[in-house]
Amino acid sequence: MSRDTNTSSAEVVLGFLEEAEPWRLRSPQFPSKVGGKPAWLSQRGLPSLPELECETCRLPMVFLLQVYAPVSGQDRTFHRTLFLFCCKTPECYTHNDSRCMKVFRSQLPRKNEFYPYDPPPEDEPPSDPEHDQSMLPASGVKLCWVCGCPGNKACSRCHTVTYCGKHHQTLHWKHTHKKECCSQEVSIDTTSPFLFPESELVTEPEEEEEEEEGKEEDTKEAEREDGGGVSQRGPDCPSLADTLSETDLEEMAMCETEDTKVFQKFKKKIAPEPHQVVRYSRGGSPLWVSSQHIPSDQDIPPCTCGAKRVFEFQVMPQLLNSLCVDSKGASIDWGTVAVYTCSASCNHDNQYCPEFIWKQDFTSDQQTQIKHS
Repeated sequence: MSRDTNTSSAEVVLGFLEEAEPWRLRSPQFPSKVGGKPAWLSQRGLPSLPELECETCRLPMVFLLQVYAPVSGQDRTFHRTLFLFCCKTPECYTHNDSRCMKVFRSQLPRKNEFYPYDPPPEDEPPSDPEHDQSMLPASGVKLCWVCGCPGNKACSRCHTVTYCGKHHQTLHWKHTHKKECCSQEVSIDTTSPFLFPESELVTEPEEEEEEEEGKEEDTKEAEREDGGGVSQRGPDCPSLADTLSETDLEEMAMCETEDTKVFQKFKKKIAPEPHQVVRYSRGGSPLWVSSQHIPSDQDIPPCTCGAKRVFEFQVMPQLLNSLCVDSKGASIDWGTVAVYTCSASCNHDNQYCPEFIWKQDFTSDQQTQIKHS
């Protein structure tokens, strides 16, 4: 996101999609980006293949996005990136189930074996922008030609192209490799239908709302709840009390009012910047879409080092519009995806450290509202 991401609880940085030249989205540029293949930070200790499988269907996950989020004040987090992966099987996106998504943290000190000490140049490097990204020369780790994740399984004919497994080998064979196998030119698979479209993730601070406007809205809300406004029920309208007990009515009213209130707050908050796809606020609070399925402190497990995990960023539902996943039937979906990371940003000797995801989905009523809005 930026060099200093020590944001206060109130500060929020918004992420937007923007087209960028391909070389700007490669590892030496420390990008924040959506789609394409992951631009790995540390070139050692990459997530294992089992770690990159969906916990529901056990198929390989696809890279969704990465956020460059260094933490100032400590050398070990001079470079720091969070990598988010998701399953492409729509049936795995059951309501409020996060097992179809995973996130990993990687960090490096300023002086490391992979990148220069000084910042990368603003101009395009002299090397070929279509440089072979299938291998990481500093570590010798081979990557899957399709997804960019670790892959040591080579094509049995040409022995040149590598894959993470049979699933992606079959995809690539049907897509392009059948024509190119054993030829002199084997193109890098950057247009695989398995990958999401690639864009840069650019950021800007969220502007603070006018305080008076907020007070006025709270007053109106209080009037509605206290019955100070115009009654919505006519004198001859029959009461539901004939068929429901008073307790049932109270529970329904409370649930509906609270959920509606949270959803309206969500819509109002994002209205000034409707194209935001990420909200970043390390140590802050997520913007929930519903009053249901909000985690308590006990729901967020501590890091393996023992430190508490804190909220760092969330993925907004607007991102789905840019992923080309719309279909007439089932599709991958979420209301919002909140990422929680180690508050100490502990060191794992260049190993990629799993962090925690909480997926919250829209309620059926909210989905109806969205379709008709």
